[in-house]
Amino acid sequence: MSEVAKKETQQPTPPTSDRKGNGVAMSQSMTTMHRLRLNPNTEHKPENYEGLQLEFSPLLFSSLERYLPPPMLSLSRDSKLHYMRDIILRYSPEGERTRAQRQREYRQKITTHYQPLHKELYTMNASNFFVPSFLKAINENKEESFRRIMTEPSQGIFTFEMLQPHFCELLLSETMLDKLMEDFIRPISKVFFSDVGGSTLDSHHGFVVEYGIDRDVELGFHVDDSEVTLNVCLGKEFTGGDLFFRGVRCDKHVNTETHKDEVLDYSHVPGRAVLHCGRHRHGARATTTGNRVNLLLWCRSSVFRELRKYQKDLSSWCGECQREKKERQRVSIATSKRELLKKEGKAVT
Repeated sequence: MSEVAKKETQQPTPPTSDRKGNGVAMSQSMTTMHRLRLNPNTEHKPENYEGLQLEFSPLLFSSLERYLPPPMLSLSRDSKLHYMRDIILRYSPEGERTRAQRQREYRQKITTHYQPLHKELYTMNASNFFVPSFLKAINENKEESFRRIMTEPSQGIFTFEMLQPHFCELLLSETMLDKLMEDFIRPISKVFFSDVGGSTLDSHHGFVVEYGIDRDVELGFHVDDSEVTLNVCLGKEFTGGDLFFRGVRCDKHVNTETHKDEVLDYSHVPGRAVLHCGRHRHGARATTTGNRVNLLLWCRSSVFRELRKYQKDLSSWCGECQREKKERQRVSIATSKRELLKKEGKAVT
């Protein structure tokens, strides 16, 4: 095998802690047979990489840790971090590394100079922020617990009581999203959106939108740049502004017709959340009076986005792909049945 081929097929040797206590060292005894898992270890609880000076999002390291080989999971956080960072730097394009470095510097600048309006937001005291039913379900972290607090008015769209009224008021003046996705949205997405990357969410884009007087009135029909979207109404006094959903679609079928079972209209309630697949086509009708403010969190999975480049069968989540697959199966079964009847000499109907 050529030297180039060897380099492409090998991953970094997993590190181990130096027995003399001199920090992280690369173990000479461990070989390249220790490779990343093909599928994540969903039972493993990864380390918290927040607060470290990293070139990439801490959520990326937490997500990648689930793919580490079993012998590495018991190593120190620094050892795992060293190994994962080496992998990311090796395979990330130069442009991505530069972008990540600039983003880290930008975040550090904000952290250093920004004076928060409400410091209590950054302590993430969950009992002050979330309604008891939501918090109880998160702490139990079981599918039946999540289903107990949710309604599913249409397939793949989940609504539930989430935020305390006081927290909504604070968020109207200062948005805080650091821990929301990792600790509260990802456990739910792992259960309900695993087929679209819900188990491997590792980054997010959060923002607040306002509709009404002197603001945008409505939002056109679209899909989000996310794997999973959280939409929480924060208030204020308003009428109108209903969301309308029209089915999940891949890029190929994003403009296809809507079927009757995909139609859902949803009315916002302050503090109540909507969680849906980012590829679920939707829009917002006009806010006719007052002002409506919503917190949006677009949750993304770099793993799912990379895998999607090579996927040909998207029927596990695209509604139109599902219908086409079922039609192909129906035609195939009918054809096989006709051929069988011909062989048996029976009339074909």
